[in-house]
Amino acid sequence: MDWITDLIFPGNTSIASTLVLYSFVIAAGIYIGKVRIAGVSLGVTFVLFVGILMGHFGYTVDSNILKFVREFGLILFIFAIGIQVGPGFFSSFKKGGVTLNLLAVLGISLNVVIVVCIYLFGNVHDISALVGVMSGAVTNTPGLAAAQQAVSQITNSPEQANLMAQGYAAAYPLGVIGIILSMFVVKAVFRINVDDEIKQLEEEHDSSQLKPDILDIRVTNKLIEGKTLLELHDVITCNFVVSRIMTKDNQIIIPKSSTTISDGDILHIVCSAQDSERFHSVLGPDCEMDWETTPLPVYSRRILVTNSQFNGVALGSLRLHNGYKLNATRVNRAGVDLLASPSLRLQMGDRITVVGNIEDIDRLASRLGNSMKRLNQPNLITIFVGIIFGIILGSINLGFGMKLGLAGGPLVVAILLSRFGYKFKLVTYTSSSASLLLRELGICLFLASVGIAAGKDFASAVFNETGMWWVIWGFIITVVPLIVVGLIARGKNRINFLSIMGLISGSYTDPPALAYANNSTANDAPAVAYSTVYPLTMFLRVVAAQALVLIFA
Repeated sequence: MDWITDLIFPGNTSIASTLVLYSFVIAAGIYIGKVRIAGVSLGVTFVLFVGILMGHFGYTVDSNILKFVREFGLILFIFAIGIQVGPGFFSSFKKGGVTLNLLAVLGISLNVVIVVCIYLFGNVHDISALVGVMSGAVTNTPGLAAAQQAVSQITNSPEQANLMAQGYAAAYPLGVIGIILSMFVVKAVFRINVDDEIKQLEEEHDSSQLKPDILDIRVTNKLIEGKTLLELHDVITCNFVVSRIMTKDNQIIIPKSSTTISDGDILHIVCSAQDSERFHSVLGPDCEMDWETTPLPVYSRRILVTNSQFNGVALGSLRLHNGYKLNATRVNRAGVDLLASPSLRLQMGDRITVVGNIEDIDRLASRLGNSMKRLNQPNLITIFVGIIFGIILGSINLGFGMKLGLAGGPLVVAILLSRFGYKFKLVTYTSSSASLLLRELGICLFLASVGIAAGKDFASAVFNETGMWWVIWGFIITVVPLIVVGLIARGKNRINFLSIMGLISGSYTDPPALAYANNSTANDAPAVAYSTVYPLTMFLRVVAAQALVLIFA
């Protein structure tokens, strides 16, 4: 029975016992992390606390193995995060997201200012511990990972990295509570009624002029008689697609640019909602028309882009009408409908809505792929090529001894690849399940390693006056910036409270807080604001944690 003792009792660092330890820490941490208290759970972060507990009771891992697993898990997690947030990183700076992102940057800046003030004037004189406290207070694990990696490069001391983990663990629980508490404070100060906020959002959504609109219009304007669709684009100067025309003798045709328009024709038009009135004023009134039940050989189908040859190809270059006698009306990307303009560049996973004869649709489908099975295959070449260049970038000295490291390098490369990878014939599409698996596996390996390493001295470091101050400072770092940002967002910018909840959650990259906001409002507005600020916030959190270590260590 000695083999059982070797596997499950502390003191053994064999490969088998190490695998058993990691498996138990991760499985138990995920299971306990699902427990909800007041509707909030800590999720996979509880892996850290189970690791600390096992480390406290004497379980250890060979230092070289632990360091490898920790860094490899970190790289997987950070790279998956970069691929996830990359497509929205640049678009988040567009109109509508600028204000939210500026408020998020203000919150990050206040976090850093408070940390610097505590370091200079408070009773915490170890920047490693304080950066760990800050990462826990803002519930940002990538920031902790980046800071640990940076301090290891500078000091080559595992004790400093462990101290960060202890500070992180001490501040994290109240960090989650403080984020939600800040929402209550903003709500109480402005006496906000959530139902009224939801009603306001619904009214704004109903009047939104940004989504694609579909019109069926009967031509009654005699001045349009005989004009071609190309000439119509000169009259109505906006992006639109006429996908089908029913002529006055009840024939359905797939129009091309040279097709002429006659009085009495019914045009099926896809345009931006903000431009709808232009068509009414130029062409004529709305006309009720059910194209799907019309007994004519014209169909509307969605084709899935799964052929990597078309990744990054402009829609206009497909020459759909000349080559296939088809019209494209919309492109659905990640659940969002986009107007099928010729300049729109396709991405793997796009769904193109086309109209035409079923034989022509099938020909185009076979060319574009239209195979869900292909999307389920992970693009491992892109992942590991990205990791190689991420490590290279992270190893470059940027001056003053500063490097992006194993956290910042892969993050930057992943963001750039997800946005511009098609230019290098690299397919960055990853199914949501594969991306989630990669991210969760990476973070679990990282947190388990950090927890096991930090557990030995955790009790002596935290359960004393120093640990008490870590908790106090962490709570201040959490709450003060959020309240300031929330007051400005509501008082000055008049932002809807549901969006403020998403802003608060996203600026601290905190899924439990977002889950609370979604559950308490039954609306997707918090998630929209969360996703708007998340990419920039994640990047700046990693940079800020590293910068504090490099400046003050």
